[in-house]
Amino acid sequence: MQIYPAIDLFEGKAVRLLKGDYNRMTVYSDRPAEVAADFATQGAARMHIVDLEGAKNGETPNFELISRLKRESRLFVEVGGGIRSLDIIARYLEGAGVDRVILGTAAATQPEMLEEAIHRYGNSIAVGIDIRNGFLAIHGWTEDTRIPAADFLARMSALGVNTAIVTDISRDGAMRGPNTELYSSVSAAFSGNIIASGGVSTLEDIKALTAMGLHGAIVGKAYYTGAFTISQALEAARC
Repeated sequence: MQIYPAIDLFEGKAVRLLKGDYNRMTVYSDRPAEVAADFATQGAARMHIVDLEGAKNGETPNFELISRLKRESRLFVEVGGGIRSLDIIARYLEGAGVDRVILGTAAATQPEMLEEAIHRYGNSIAVGIDIRNGFLAIHGWTEDTRIPAADFLARMSALGVNTAIVTDISRDGAMRGPNTELYSSVSAAFSGNIIASGGVSTLEDIKALTAMGLHGAIVGKAYYTGAFTISQALEAARC
């Protein structure tokens, strides 16, 4: 299983939210480039970045910083947050050299744009499935829909989406362990690669997700609080 250490950006800082609540934000570093360098030093090959400001307002205030993180780290980088047009997709993939972009709100609200993005960029397009109480949440987790998560994943699979980042919002930043029942159920609805996000807090969590056959897991708060190192997570994912 692939490990994706995460940097969530807000006003140029590496932060973490609790359960998607912008009012419960902890700043862990005002030097995200040093965090990315540490990921690489510990052996990570991939990195997950979210522009939290972009996720709320649909803009790209951290674009230059993300470009720098990609350039200096030399890691495989996937980026989400505020990517809601073909122009922004092109800026990230063609301009910044990002390896994969994640469409969240746009995937739910602009299906024609999603289809065109997949046509142009293929597997460089992923979809973020943010789930609260079994339903899709959009606009930086600030708006709930009545779209069942499994139905939405099945729709994405039919469109040819190859990678889905599935987040249980109730577990995100809570250090409660991942929702393995959720990942088991959505795996049946999606034929591509699933990356688990939210709640990974121990090395045993990583081993459990690996045993499920998932493509990847995002590691966030557990790294920042020192629960385990990225090198330990990588080793656990090989078990």
